[in-house]
Amino acid sequence: MKYILGVTALALALSLNTLSADAKGCIKGAAVGGVAGHLAGHHGLAGAAVGCAIGHHEANKDEKANQNPAPDHSQ
Repeated sequence: MKYILGVTALALALSLNTLSADAKGCIKGAAVGGVAGHLAGHHGLAGAAVGCAIGHHEANKDEKANQNPAPDHSQ
């Protein structure tokens, strides 16, 4: 049963990533969070969900930083 839920969660995460650019960072975060959650007491699905949210947040933060580079004050 846990295997089916894990595969379903992964399929959902993959489909969200292909359907929307807003899911950027989710797959990597979900993978890391899922492993961490599993190692912390078989909470892989919860870890994957939190990892997806954090990965998405970090990807957006990085994207904004790359769009607005800091001004050059070397004069």
